[in-house]
Amino acid sequence: MDLKEKFEQSVLHSRQLSKKPNNDELLKLYALYKQATEGDVKGDRPGGFDFKGAAKFDAWLELKQKGSSDCMEEYILFVNDLHAKYNR
Repeated sequence: MDLKEKFEQSVLHSRQLSKKPNNDELLKLYALYKQATEGDVKGDRPGGFDFKGAAKFDAWLELKQKGSSDCMEEYILFVNDLHAKYNR
């Protein structure tokens, strides 16, 4: 199985946790997924009262210039850690 297939499997696995991850963990999953699939964040940072949108933008921005393969690998490892933490 190649990296992209492992990544896609981990995306499915991330939806099968017995407990919802905390907000920081969800932001990390989001940012790694977006950087792996779309590359660097584009557009303007949400403002006003869009706190969730701004947090997601900021998390993704922190991964700027990180390679797709690196993000896929980190995503896979992180999902494995979440399964170990929440599916005991």
